[in-house]
Amino acid sequence: MKSLKTALCATTVALASLFPAASALAQDIQSRTIKFAFQNQGEHPQALGAKKFAELVAAKSGDKLKVRTFAGGVLGGDLQTVSALQGGTVEITVLNAGILSAQVKEFAAFDFPFLFNSAKEADAITDGSFGRGLLDKLADKNLVGLGYWDLGFRHVTNSKHAVTKLEDLSGLKIRVIQSPIYIDLFNTLGANATPMPFPEVYGALESKAVDGQENPASTILSSKLGEVQKYLTLTRHIYNPQALIVSRKFWDSLSNDERTIIRDAAAEATAFQRQVSRAKDQADLDQLKKDGVQVSELSPQELQRWRDKVKPVVAKHTAAVGEDTVKALYAELDKVRGK
Repeated sequence: MKSLKTALCATTVALASLFPAASALAQDIQSRTIKFAFQNQGEHPQALGAKKFAELVAAKSGDKLKVRTFAGGVLGGDLQTVSALQGGTVEITVLNAGILSAQVKEFAAFDFPFLFNSAKEADAITDGSFGRGLLDKLADKNLVGLGYWDLGFRHVTNSKHAVTKLEDLSGLKIRVIQSPIYIDLFNTLGANATPMPFPEVYGALESKAVDGQENPASTILSSKLGEVQKYLTLTRHIYNPQALIVSRKFWDSLSNDERTIIRDAAAEATAFQRQVSRAKDQADLDQLKKDGVQVSELSPQELQRWRDKVKPVVAKHTAAVGEDTVKALYAELDKVRGK
């Protein structure tokens, strides 16, 4: 009898090794195609993160869940894409978190100028109670938040002249994202802020409809903005966490197993995307220099002038976002900084 039991156990182990995916096959997973739309081009860290997410979802679902990526804003700008998620015609996107202030006003806090000193600080806030709390608020807007990716620190470019002091911005027509705080920020700095969807930016710069724009080095390089912009200033005026969000209509149609797959894939893709984005930042800046873009830096004294100049913008939008929300954000930042 003992030898029979031993033989049966051995057979069970052998069968398990032959069918390692048996438990996966038992999962409640339907064949689905998931549309993932975003604004940047194929070699941008945003696009590389989306590709990794697609690979992970396919692997974890046994190829039943297929993520189809739409890069370069081909399905519309960020605001259009958010509307498409809410309507259920697009399933997932990643975008600057501050743009979601049109849905949940508190997201505007992420666009406060000179808020973060490093990407490490930003991760601590977005992954902590403050960032998670904002994602939770999206449920009432027919959206589901999965986490935050990295876009990096934004810099100013233009086609007119080098910007090394505040006065150099005066009168320059600068494209900004469609967010009130960006408009107020650049108008306060003396520029003429021009909100515009990202897919329109290259053409506007090429035709001289606008003089400049502001974005991280990776976006400037991957979208070939250096072809139509000669001057870049490392202002680091805003750090962009990017919100990875899903259509709630789509989310509600998923089984628990499918949701687990997507959440797990999102977590792994987030770690990958942040690493890639930060590794590419300096390399892309170096490439822009090689391509002939003239890069300037602000002196510490000049940077402080910029910080002082935009304090009224922070005060104005603190009132709009909510005093308690901003107080909670800065309190969490103080903990991160060890104050």
